[in-house]
Amino acid sequence: MWSLATPAALLLLPLPFLARRLLPPVVHARAALLVPPTIARRLGEAPRHGLLVRLPVLLPALVWTCLVVALAGPQRLADTGALPVSGRDIVLVLDLSGSMETEDFQIDGRTVSRLDAVKAVGSAFARGRAGDRMGLVIFAETPYFATPMTYDTEAVARAIEGATIGISGRSTAISDGLGLALKRLSASDAASRVVVLLSDGVDTSGRVAPVGASRLARELGIRVHTIALGVTATGEAGATRDSVDAETLERMAAATGGDTFRVRTTADLATVSGEIDRMEATAHQAESVSVQQPLWPWPAGLALAAGLALLAGAGLRP
Repeated sequence: MWSLATPAALLLLPLPFLARRLLPPVVHARAALLVPPTIARRLGEAPRHGLLVRLPVLLPALVWTCLVVALAGPQRLADTGALPVSGRDIVLVLDLSGSMETEDFQIDGRTVSRLDAVKAVGSAFARGRAGDRMGLVIFAETPYFATPMTYDTEAVARAIEGATIGISGRSTAISDGLGLALKRLSASDAASRVVVLLSDGVDTSGRVAPVGASRLARELGIRVHTIALGVTATGEAGATRDSVDAETLERMAAATGGDTFRVRTTADLATVSGEIDRMEATAHQAESVSVQQPLWPWPAGLALAAGLALLAGAGLRP
């Protein structure tokens, strides 16, 4: 199906004709060029008909017509075909509390912070979710949606790479972050709804107990997978105030029938993506998407070619 984005632009087509008919002729201030009689006779004998004679008039008309048509924005409705869809909605819930600044991970032989490790692996995880609809919740003291639910996994990956500690406070409200993800997923009609929650600390400011929020997820039919990020966990030898509450995260996942992952190194973090790949998904095809394919470059290119021909012809005149 063909259409014009700005059909009103076609009203400009008769403008040169109207200008020629309505505007007064140009009065030359100088006399006409005097030529020898021999040349004048030859000029009088020149053919007054034919394509070459009409080109000085036809080419400007062609240039103007093509430019107006290009300005009108011709376009064609094209069918992109069905998009591959997994039937799975995933919300990645990322902890950005102050403890994520702790430098106890290794990437390429360099000691980096937990946040840098999550950015490196989390962005790669998002980019590998082709067919999934993803969203990103970032939380610390307060949660917020960094990206809405979208099939544009590249946008989610860029949001992960641009995450900054301190924007939403520095404490850890795990239940609030999970609650915001559940609120969005509760309205989804996807065959599989999944939350992947990553935290490196202990819930310190949530208004609801984390396990209680997981029970709500179970009632909504939403599966929660948790990632406990940290070298040490609370209750283990060498535990510090920045150690992860792995037990609570495990109970949260178990309450929904989900899995929990204990991550101590970037290699452990990288394996999480592969594990989630093997989790539940009901493949189906989405409806095909029709988009408007712009065609204005064709008349614009023809106008350029005609303009160049007009300039070349003017340069060859004696």
